[in-house]
Amino acid sequence: VQLQASGGGLVQAGGSLRLSCVASGRPFNNFRMAWFRQVLGKEREFVAAITRSSSSTRYADSVKGRFTISRDNAKNTLYLQMNSLTPDDTAVYYCAASETVIISAMRSDGAYQHWGQGTLVTVSS
Repeated sequence: VQLQASGGGLVQAGGSLRLSCVASGRPFNNFRMAWFRQVLGKEREFVAAITRSSSSTRYADSVKGRFTISRDNAKNTLYLQMNSLTPDDTAVYYCAASETVIISAMRSDGAYQHWGQGTLVTVSS
């Protein structure tokens, strides 16, 4: 599956952005999906994950209550709605897909086989 992330940009603290990730090449609803982020020089960090039917989601503590992951299987698209952004949310955001990840491992980047190219989110103070 190929993943194309978009929606990043520059936003002021307190603002909102919605990231999108369009999948192609394989049936989208075969995959559990996730968002990760990475700051230059730091390890990639889990942000949020969602199951195939959207029946279950997971969030990092740092974004819980501010970010919402969702998907539209008819549009082959994954979303990340980000509200109340802070400068600490500045990073490159990546979408990831896996057909085999179990729910207990959804926070682990090693469990995902397919990655998008990343989209940069910059939050100014």
